[in-house]
Amino acid sequence: MTTFSSSLRAQAAFSLIQALQTQLLRRLNDGADPGRFEPFSWQRDDGRHGGGTRLTYVGGERFNRASLNVSHVHYDDRPERPLGSASALSSIVHPAHPRAPSLHLHISWTEMKVGGGYWRLMADLNPSMPDDADTSRFLAALKAASGAHLDEGIAQGDRYFGIPALGRHRGVAHFYLEQFRAEGDELPRRFGEVMIDAYGDILRDKLATAKPASPEEAAAQRAYHTVYLFQVLTLDRGTTSGLLVHDQNDLGILGSLPAVVDRALLASWEPAMPKPQNELLRSLVAALPASGAVGDAEKLAFCRILREHYARHPHALDLQARGHTLPPTVANHHVTPSVEESRTGGGRRSG
Repeated sequence: MTTFSSSLRAQAAFSLIQALQTQLLRRLNDGADPGRFEPFSWQRDDGRHGGGTRLTYVGGERFNRASLNVSHVHYDDRPERPLGSASALSSIVHPAHPRAPSLHLHISWTEMKVGGGYWRLMADLNPSMPDDADTSRFLAALKAASGAHLDEGIAQGDRYFGIPALGRHRGVAHFYLEQFRAEGDELPRRFGEVMIDAYGDILRDKLATAKPASPEEAAAQRAYHTVYLFQVLTLDRGTTSGLLVHDQNDLGILGSLPAVVDRALLASWEPAMPKPQNELLRSLVAALPASGAVGDAEKLAFCRILREHYARHPHALDLQARGHTLPPTVANHHVTPSVEESRTGGGRRSG
């Protein structure tokens, strides 16, 4: 049986996160082909320390991949652990049509046993084929959702989602507010509700006017999905932290990866990688089939590769993405229960 934290604040945060997951599912199911989302659950230590559930798109033509994850872990019975509890919504949506942009959304509450708790808010728009109007709508929603925190969130987001080896960013609009402390949940609630509705509107309008994808559009989407996978597996601090903490949620933590990438394009970036990350990329490419398909077997292989790489090269963690600050749960090279527990992986996940 999955247990929950004794903290009333943590319980309230988890209720908020569950409500946002429901809202996002409802907006994604708008349309002629809602397909099917099925729940997949996991438990931390057989449920003694919580667990999570992801809603995964398993059928239909609307999405390439979509994973809506909620998690709640706690250590009420482990006084030596500095982390009290962590509750998170971490979701990624990759539409099937190349003209429709992807969304990454993360909202989490982390509560320390000493020093209180904080929120982490993230949202970024990831189009295969950028559209200025979509970008403007998303940025306007970020302003409405975050108010006085807009500039700080965008500055941290631009830093976190940069890809130095490629001289570009993942996505076109990025927001990342780390260690946000507030008395209540008004801002996190508004942030989630506004960004979910803004993305739902963009997706609805894009799909309503989209024509069948051309081969050129499909190629552009595969190239961008390759950039996305590259950033997640070589730079994303949350993804790596989750994998290094435990192996109870591997498929969920890598739930953000798109279904197919360009293997040759991915391999071509190895010379631009700093050492020893060039070795990491070489191993990741070797784990992919010639088709570039990313299934469960490939995800599990990626997990093994990442763990082995950082066991050999622990200082390579310093090369990963970060905002302006590192929260206490991910300092010290991420060897403490951390971002997977407050972020469900890298995004982003449960399995």
